[in-house]
Amino acid sequence: MIDAPSPAVGPARQRGCTIGSVRVRPPGQRGELLARQEEGIGLHHLVWRLGPGWRVCSSAVLGGGLGPRAWILNAQVPGGYPRLDPDRHLAGIAAAEGLRGPGAGLMTAADVTAHTVAEDGGATATVTSGLGVRGWAAVPAAGTEEPLPPGTVNIVVTVPVALSDAALVNAVATATEAKVQALVEAGLDCSGTPTDAVCVAAHDPGAGTGEPFAGPRSLWGARLARAVHRAVLDGAVRQS
Repeated sequence: MIDAPSPAVGPARQRGCTIGSVRVRPPGQRGELLARQEEGIGLHHLVWRLGPGWRVCSSAVLGGGLGPRAWILNAQVPGGYPRLDPDRHLAGIAAAEGLRGPGAGLMTAADVTAHTVAEDGGATATVTSGLGVRGWAAVPAAGTEEPLPPGTVNIVVTVPVALSDAALVNAVATATEAKVQALVEAGLDCSGTPTDAVCVAAHDPGAGTGEPFAGPRSLWGARLARAVHRAVLDGAVRQS
């Protein structure tokens, strides 16, 4: 697990100021839209202050994997991002916001203020979309070990129930399937971008087992899929 460092870590930056919010479930959980300055550039980020009792499964550059997470951060960075330490950069932003304990951090060059949100039966999906560089996942060209620029379609989902380990992993796959469905329906010839990330937050089952499934035909998987589909489709249509 990765903890946010003290505010001294990373370059100095102005603490974000709230300019809006996104409602998530259960009541009391909010994703805050915040503004900050970095080297004279105005940028934005979304913060979910989950608190204790949550687990996250994600491909986030900071705090990725599966485990307890007290917060989620989705931060906008400038196009042509020059840094080679995105995890440290995100940790510095988190520290400046007073976020403590283990968290998950994503970044994007997309306009975070243009994020889209959809809810279905308590499942909430928040999406930031930048579709300038897109394509299909399976292509003839070889992959690369070099870090890719920060992207693009970032999906953060919260569900107000406990999910088992397998269901959390399944939820990430379901969200990805719903994303691709939405992009195709928007008329885009792609499955996404090279730097897409997914983050699913659910309650910790504790001594229990949690919901065992989150595939697209399970109760919570279906709700999650519909929420992600609508949020991604909305963002994609706005850019087409």
